[in-house]
Amino acid sequence: MALKKAMIIVDKGNSTENIEVLFNPSEYTLDTSNKYAWHTIPGLSMPIGQFVSGETTQLTMDIFFDTFEKGTDVRAYTRKISGLLDVEKDLHAPPICRFVWGSMDFKGVVEKVSQKFTMFLDSGIPVRATLKVTFRSWQTKKEQLQLIPRQSADRTKQKTVRQGDQLWMIAAEEYEDPGMWREIAKANGIDNPRLMQAGRKLTVPRLE
Repeated sequence: MALKKAMIIVDKGNSTENIEVLFNPSEYTLDTSNKYAWHTIPGLSMPIGQFVSGETTQLTMDIFFDTFEKGTDVRAYTRKISGLLDVEKDLHAPPICRFVWGSMDFKGVVEKVSQKFTMFLDSGIPVRATLKVTFRSWQTKKEQLQLIPRQSADRTKQKTVRQGDQLWMIAAEEYEDPGMWREIAKANGIDNPRLMQAGRKLTVPRLE
């Protein structure tokens, strides 16, 4: 069975270019994280976390190039990768590309390329290189909105106060922002948010 070669498919707007990787990477790393804001609430022993947004996924790998047997300049291959950092004239931005290898199909932009040349001909021409390449995932705003699973606070709701509930807790649950408790207090005519009885019905207003 023939070895499946990794491929970088570059979207140049009006055309595509396929860049074949000479040697498949021996490993790759995927880094994913979320961003949170931390709010200090008087009287609590620790801050309240508020989800802000997801971070884009990073794909990092080392790609090896060797042209020693051919005796040709390895930079003819490496510059195809480093060139993905350049602005495309038709796009006015660096191109979006896909790294495809087996079941891996990662859509993103090349964010960073570090080139290390380790073998040279007597003439000084480099014939061996390792590139550390970092891709960052890319989605349009429309694609991201289609993937959001949460229910936003886009309609008025009714909420029953439970024993121990505070307005900031309800705001954190409904709006993902404890600082929005004033909106609930205003909608329900609450002057003192500390004096709420369990079982009370609250209106949780829609956010405009």
